[in-house]
Amino acid sequence: MPALIFDLDGTLVDTVYAHVFSWQRALAEAGMAVDGWRIHRRVGMSGGLFTRAVAKEIGRDITSAEAEVLQRRHGELFEEILPERRPLPGARAMLRALREAGVSHGIATSGRRPEINQSLDSLGIGPETLVVERGDVLRAKPAPDLFLNCQQRLGVTVDDCFVVGDAVWDLLAARRARMLCIGLLSGGYGEDELTRAGAFRVYRDAAELHASLDELGVVLP
Repeated sequence: MPALIFDLDGTLVDTVYAHVFSWQRALAEAGMAVDGWRIHRRVGMSGGLFTRAVAKEIGRDITSAEAEVLQRRHGELFEEILPERRPLPGARAMLRALREAGVSHGIATSGRRPEINQSLDSLGIGPETLVVERGDVLRAKPAPDLFLNCQQRLGVTVDDCFVVGDAVWDLLAARRARMLCIGLLSGGYGEDELTRAGAFRVYRDAAELHASLDELGVVLP
């Protein structure tokens, strides 16, 4: 059966808009007023790329040191805004079913530890599940490194992998890794956007994906 590689924020846990608000506050504190919709369109990129891209949109250049400060402040605000994490509908049950059926799967996220630890805990994810985070690779999304690292550590071929994500950056990274990708609407992108970005199938959320896994050749008992 195919292996599944999941994004985390917006795909499995309801954290996208907390990230938007955290970035907006961090940027405002640094004297950069950025509209929330502009931030949302960039969530899913690595923190360094994100800060540079958003700053460029408002006509400002930032240094690597400034980007690091912004990322650190974003992490602090994120913990303040969302001290507890909530799994998205069906995510916890789907992951449990995959574990019990022995289906190869892992998580590949642009987030870093310890920031992602509470999200993983809310999903019931333990050491038996492979988690690849930003610190494990040289480049994050939209580069393919996270997904390729996860695929290699799962011990499967690229052709045997489906990537599941909620943002166009997930799908772009998956296409660059030459993996088929599945889009979920739970991160706020529309079906047309995800399809244009390369999604092979688009589902509402993890619950609908779970009910439709047979369409991907994943058969659960």
